[in-house]
Amino acid sequence: MSAPDRVLITDAAAELVARLVARHGPVMFHQSGGCCDGSAPMCYPDGDFIIGDHDVLLGVLDAAGSEVPVWISGPQFAAWKHTQLIIDVVPGRGAGFSLEAPEGMRFLTRGRAFTDDENALLESVPVITGSLPR
Repeated sequence: MSAPDRVLITDAAAELVARLVARHGPVMFHQSGGCCDGSAPMCYPDGDFIIGDHDVLLGVLDAAGSEVPVWISGPQFAAWKHTQLIIDVVPGRGAGFSLEAPEGMRFLTRGRAFTDDENALLESVPVITGSLPR
């Protein structure tokens, strides 16, 4: 049995990502830790958001044929590492800094707690941080 993915994307969110990639080129997500936008997954042109040394790569999504890395801050990862994050999209005005803001849609994160067995499998998988060469 292999470790589960730490992050997934819904079909609706993947379709929006495909439109954003067509318009902006490659994109990436950073799971926001709060402040102005709450805990929203923020979508940026890939490379426009500076990944910190302690940020953790949750995974690389396949969103309509595009590889989309998803990062989270180290302290937030420590709090949420027992949770599978699911990037979804709903109607509404998102953050001004996230690429979907003008689309009348906003990304959000849903979650599912990993089972004890899944957590045990995940403990054996090393995390990739922003301090490692990419």
